[in-house]
This record gives sequence, C-alpha cells and structure tokens, in this order.
Amino acid sequence: YLRDISSLCRGESGGAGVEALHDMHPAAVLATCLRDHALIKGLADLGHDATLVPMYLPLVTETPADSDVPLFFGGINVYLQQKVALFRHTPWILDRILDRPALLNSLSRFSASTSARDLGALTLSVLRGEQGHQQKELEKLVRWLKEDYRPDLVQLTNSMFVGLAREIKNALGVPVLCALQGEDIFLDDLVEPYRTQAMEILRKRSLDIDGFIAPCQYYASMMAGYLNVTQEKISVVPLGINLSGHGVHQQNIGDEPFVVGYLARICPEKGLHILVDAFYQLTQQLGVDKIKLSVAGYLGERDRSYFGEIERQINVWGLSASFEHWGEVNREQKIRFLNSVHILSVPTIYQESKGLFVLEALANGIPVVQPRHGSFPEFIEATNGGILIDPESPSAITSAILRLIDEPGYRRQLGQQGQKIVHSQFSDEVMAEGTLAVYRKYI
Repeated sequence: YLRDISSLCRGESGGAGVEALHDMHPAAVLATCLRDHALIKGLADLGHDATLVPMYLPLVTETPADSDVPLFFGGINVYLQQKVALFRHTPWILDRILDRPALLNSLSRFSASTSARDLGALTLSVLRGEQGHQQKELEKLVRWLKEDYRPDLVQLTNSMFVGLAREIKNALGVPVLCALQGEDIFLDDLVEPYRTQAMEILRKRSLDIDGFIAPCQYYASMMAGYLNVTQEKISVVPLGINLSGHGVHQQNIGDEPFVVGYLARICPEKGLHILVDAFYQLTQQLGVDKIKLSVAGYLGERDRSYFGEIERQINVWGLSASFEHWGEVNREQKIRFLNSVHILSVPTIYQESKGLFVLEALANGIPVVQPRHGSFPEFIEATNGGILIDPESPSAITSAILRLIDEPGYRRQLGQQGQKIVHSQFSDEVMAEGTLAVYRKYI
C-alpha cells in the first residue's frame, strides 16, 4: 500500500491539496507545488493572509512553508480507510500518529512506482467527498477551516479535489474555486470502468465549484469540454515564478562545447528520449567534442529502467563523455544548472498545461526549443524567447539547435527578450495580482 499511496501523492498530477484566501495548498509534486507555493508567496507579499495546507504528504517546496499548519488526508490514513472499514471509524488521535511527517516522508522512496492505472477505486472515493471512504478526513479538514482558520475563500489545487467543495461551502458559506493543472493526464490513464465513473463524478461535482482558474488559454478551452462547464466559468491566470536568484549571475561559458539542457521529471512523457535522439544527430553533424547534453530532474522508481535504457544507448554510441546527469536539483542547483547550458529543450509528448521550466530557463536568459502544442505556443508568443518545432521530431529539434549554434546573435536575442518579459510579466507577484482579481469576482 505504500507504493500505491505514494504514487497517488507524488504522481505529477495525482497528488494535491487545497488553497484558500486565507488560502490552502497541496502536497503534490514538483511543478504543481512550485506553482502554488509561488502563488501563496505572492499573495503574502501583497499583504494577504494566505497559507499552505498540506494534503497526503508533507509539503514539497523550494523555500520554507508554514510548518504550523496541520496535514490533512494523510496518505497512510487515506489508504487504510479505503481498504479496511475499521479505519474509517478509528479515533482521530490514532490518525495523528499515522500522519507523522517522518512516517509519511518515508513513502518517498516508493515514489511513482505504481501507475495511475492501479488507483481507480481510491480516485473515485476521494472524488466522492463526503460520500467516499475518506469522509472522516474531510470532517477534520472542514472543522479546522471553520474553527481555526476561517477563510474568506478556498481554492482547491486541482479538480481531483472537487469532492471537497460541497462540505466546505455548506460549513463555511464561502466561495470555493478550483485550479486546473494537468490532472487530465492522470484521469485519462485510469483503466475502465474507473475512468468513465471518475469522469461522471468529476463533471457532477464540478457543479459545486464557483469558478475555475487555468494557467493558459489552451488548457482553459480544453478543460471546459473535459469538465462540461462553460468557458465563462474558467478564468486564465498565467503562471508566475519566484524570481529570487534567477538572472542574477551572468552566464560565463564558452561557445564550445555547445550545451543542450533538459530540466524536468525524467520520464517518457517528458520526451527525454526524443531529445537524446536529437543529441545523437547533432554529434554526427558537429562532432562529439562540439556538443554536450546535460540532464537534471526528478527520477522516480517507475522510470529508472527507462533512464537506464537511455544511458545504455548513449554508451553504445560512445557519447558518455558528452553526457552529464545532474540528478534531482534544489533551487540553487537548478539556477546553476541553467547557467551551465546554452539552450533548454523538454520535448513533451503530451500537451503540457504548465511548463514552469520554460519560465525558469528564460528568467536566466536561456532560450528554449519546445514542441508546438499545449502551453508552449502561448509562452513563446508572450516572451519571444524560443523556437517552436513539430512535436515528437528529433530532426526538428536538431534543425532548431543548429540554427541557434550558427546564429549566436539570434540565440542571445531570444534569451534577452525572454528574460526581460519573464522578469516583468511572469513573477509570483504578477500571478498573485491576477489571481486576486479573480478572487474579487467571488468575494
């Protein structure tokens, strides 16, 4: 059960939580956590009482979060209540023992080792809210909100938690909004009959939500049909990042070897294998000593064999000396990584709803080469900081990178344009101001 619940908690769009203004937030992973933590920081910087409330697992953030806020829907309790009826009625004091951070953090070693396909029943139960097996966990959350925090507005971090809205609204009488952050990928991976049942519950429970917030127009339009809600019910607030430290250091690397960077979770969906094929093509055209590939990002247990095969192929090609694996990086290491590459490319196979790595690269003046789908066209149009290419095409990546090598002035222009726009229009403060404008429509 540790593997199952860890997958739900740590999967890219499977784990989540809630935000409020006074606000709440998830213990999801990586992009979702970083985006929501930046939002809460931005709201706090603007003088609002905003807080993060962890769900499932302790919060994953780059900078410290409020450690005094209790954790709800603790992963072990959620799973035991799903599997064993007795745990749906155990005393709350016992639940608190199972919610200890040290115990929950021990789940991280099982991270992403179980597919979303195995989590259908648990997904349905959480979506059902007060009618699910985790009713006791919802009661705890609602009581804390009502008696201890008393928010003016609550925002769920993604639609996997629409089942919480009804009880929160009944008890607190406040608006409940919901962010949309890529959860369709998780839901689409469920096996039948769970996927069909989950979609039915999701669309029904979405009626309890006062309004949705999407990170880009592409995802707003897509999710309107997915959730069967009107386009008018979904507001678009572009992503923002905490810019502290980004763009502070001037890049100080020579033109050779030309370093191609990849910064994202290492998995097939993010398309690392496509970039590796392009890397091989570049070595054939330029020479082994002229090009280098640097890779950084979280690697879950489930995807170790995938990455192992990539490393074996690189060895077969004789390119090990031109390949560098940084592993998972913290904030400081991430900024140092970005300043060690000439361009960044994460050629996702799926249509990305966020893509924070684009903003992070551009914040440091690093241009990007991205597939022409999902959120990327909107990013490139807004920032003028990169090149769009055909999806799933190593040759297209190769051609774009060769252009940036042959035209260093153009490459610097893209990086400078992107850096200027990101620092002025894509900060956590700008995102918070946009989100506040949405909140004011409901308060």
